[in-house]
Formats: sequence, C-alpha cells, structure tokens
Amino acid sequence: MSLNHFCKGMLKELSEKYEVVALSSPGEELGIVAKREGVRTIAVPMERHISLVQDCKSLLKMVRVFRKEKPYMVHSMTPKAGLLCMVAGWLTRVPVRVHTFTGLVWPTSSGLKRKILKLTDKLTCACATHIIPEGEGVKNDLITGKITQKPLKVLGYGNVMGVDMQKFSRRPEVMRIVEEQNLRDTSKFTFLFVGRIVRDKGINELCEAFMRLHQQQPETRLWLVGPYEDGLDPISDEARHTIDQNDGIMAVGKKSGDELLAYYAAADCFVFPSYREGFPNTVLEAGAMGLPSIVTDINGSREIIIEGQNGTIIPSKNAEALYRAMWKIIYDENSREFMANNARRLIGTRFEQGFVRQCLYDFYDEIMEGKLTASDELQNLNTEL
Repeated sequence: MSLNHFCKGMLKELSEKYEVVALSSPGEELGIVAKREGVRTIAVPMERHISLVQDCKSLLKMVRVFRKEKPYMVHSMTPKAGLLCMVAGWLTRVPVRVHTFTGLVWPTSSGLKRKILKLTDKLTCACATHIIPEGEGVKNDLITGKITQKPLKVLGYGNVMGVDMQKFSRRPEVMRIVEEQNLRDTSKFTFLFVGRIVRDKGINELCEAFMRLHQQQPETRLWLVGPYEDGLDPISDEARHTIDQNDGIMAVGKKSGDELLAYYAAADCFVFPSYREGFPNTVLEAGAMGLPSIVTDINGSREIIIEGQNGTIIPSKNAEALYRAMWKIIYDENSREFMANNARRLIGTRFEQGFVRQCLYDFYDEIMEGKLTASDELQNLNTEL
C-alpha cells in the first residue's frame, strides 16, 4: 500500500536513471505497482505488529534477497520494513542504506512498549548509513529521544510525497461528482475528516466535540472518510455509538481518486485531531483543495498549518479545545474566508510534488558518491549501540 500510494510515478521516474526494484509484503497492490511503474517487484511477508518469530523469518528472507540482488542502495520508509531492511542491509554490507522516518510511535507510548519501540528505532538508525526525518518535528524527537547521533537531514520543507497541485484542484471532473452525488449543501456547514477511523487519529475527541456542537447548531455535519481498523486501534464504544446514532455524522468509508477529491471540494473545513503523525498528507491535500484546517499541535501538522494563515492549531487529546475551534471557524466568517483563500497558495509554494521529489532525487545523487568501508561500518554500529 505504501509503495502504491507514496511512490506513485516516482519509481518510474527513477527507472530512467537507476535500476529499481520494489520490495514489500505480498498483495494485490504490489502487482499494480509493477505494472504501473514498470519495475520489478519482490514480495517478502512482513507483520506490522511485533512478532518475534515471524520477524526473524522475514529478516532471513530479506537477507537472501539482498545477497541475490546485491543492491548498491536500499531505501525503506515504514517502521517494520525499515527495521528489517536496515538490519538485512547491514548484514549483507549493502553500501548505502537509507531510512525515512515518516512518524514515530514511541513518543505517545509508555512503559515497556515505549522502551521496545525506542530500541527498534535505535537499531534501525544504527544499521542505516543515512537517515531522513520527514519533518522537523520528527527530527527533534529523534534528537531529544537520543535515538541516534548521526546527521539528520530534512529534505526541502519536509514530506515524502508532495502534492500534485493539478490533481488536487477543483477540476470540472471533480465538481461534476459533487453535483451528481449532491454532496454540496449550502444550508449546512460541513466538517471533513480523512484518515483511518481509529483512536490515535483523535476520533473519540472529534465525536465528543461534534456531538456537543451539533446539539447547539443542528445545521452542521461531519463526514468521516476512511476505514475502521477495529483490530489495530479501535475507537471507544461511546464514539462508535455517536457515529451510528448522530444524524449529523456520515461515515462513508474509504474513498479514492476524484471521488475523494469531491468530498474535499464539498466541505467547508478540514479537521484532523490526530495524536501523532510524521507528516499527514491529508492536511496537505485539504489545503491544496482550498480548505482551512483545524489540526492538533503535533509533528507534521504544525509544520503545514500556520496559525491564522491557513488554519488553526489546538492541543492534542482535548475535546473542549476542538469544540471551541470548530465553533469559531463556523461563526468567524472573515477569518475562515481568509484562511481558505490562503490555503492553496501556501501548500503550492512549499509542498508541490515536483519540488518534493526533486529534493529526494538530488539527495540520491549526492549520497551515491560515497561508500563506507567494512571497518567504518563496524565502528559506527558499535558507537550507535
């Protein structure tokens, strides 16, 4: 899924200069990547959760792949794939090993789980030759958490994918869907959330805040666009009941393509009360579609939203603050219109897709010139650990 979503078009562009192989867990989307990008793909089963036995099996399979393929560089992006990829790359002496931290889990964890997660991130960094934090917030967490002493470089203004400003616009094709599905209702103020319907995305607080708001202002509605993940991080029973029973909330499931853009185009405000992120693409997308945003004061979101310019920033896990921000954006029309008019310009100047990708391509060209010796490798690993 990550390859299919984050690397769309990128692998094909890289293939013009390098031989590119895409590796991930098996699945239908890996076949889509192979066909669309024109690259060879390799499937290695990997579990998202900690699973010592399965993780060891995955590591051995990845070691075999690296020994066979003999890559000059490996670049990983997700936590589990990153850990396995960097360790396998170090064991097989892949010269250049890059890992991008798109988000950190341990800052919002506690106890033994926090210690284990920090240890795995330290091991990932110890085995990597180059580390890319997706944003300044992630970079600061890696430093203050003492995860690594290696140089950390944020590319451009941050983010790994960028926004296709032509695609994320109010094109005739998008507005036609808005009209055909009767999404726009000028008599109602519409809040929009796009993401997984899970606890960590702040859905519990969002439901609590909206329920209170809707009781006082019935001409409001909330769209939840995304899948439930009850097996991973379920929302509370109270929040689920609110979603099912409140006539102002519509959980419409996962949307993609122009149908997703139609929801952006028909909404009045984007709301994203997540507990933790690396660099949330949905906030970028909403801004590109001209929406002001209400976000929590977390990594990524605070780097996209400038208070009062394209949205507002509130404390995380705070339903009261969320309620007040939602209330204000409804009734402070001048401020809302100013932020809406400013949103697309700010995203385009900092996170346009071509610019973001060029930053990565330039980084590749820079690091492909260097190569560590085996003695340097061992010394660096010992220092990190």
